[in-house]
Amino acid sequence: MSELVNVTLVINGKTYTLQLEARRTLLDAIREECGLTGTHAGCEHGVCGACTVLLNGDPVRACLMFAVQAQGSAIRTVEGLADGESLHPLQRAFMTHHGLQCGYCTPGFLMLLTGVLEREPDISDDVLLEVLASNLCRCTGYQGIVAAVRAAVAELRGGEA
Repeated sequence: MSELVNVTLVINGKTYTLQLEARRTLLDAIREECGLTGTHAGCEHGVCGACTVLLNGDPVRACLMFAVQAQGSAIRTVEGLADGESLHPLQRAFMTHHGLQCGYCTPGFLMLLTGVLEREPDISDDVLLEVLASNLCRCTGYQGIVAAVRAAVAELRGGEA
């Protein structure tokens, strides 16, 4: 067994003080040590995007980084997306526009899109479609996801969802 290191992670505003092997991924720490299982393990190679979280506002693949690398950063997971009982516009839009089926990829899409839209709220439709291509979904055929994102973008811009 490897030597344990002390790691402090701030996830969704809550501080977690952990003792981990230095080689533990951020994904494993979030799920297994912090009990936040909304972030999913998919390919574990950074290809599918199911493990996407926000690190200081930027979407990252949690399977590709060590937990120790995230120390001192603000981490946001899908559990931190809603405001209490009030769902985020993206969450509502995914439900309304059938942007999910099995739901396995959904947290990764939600966090990717949250990070992108918070940085670039006036993103063009073409760039948005390009961003969506970075995450994989095996169930939906993407039409519902695209419709949900367009509706959420309209709501976030102050229009009708």
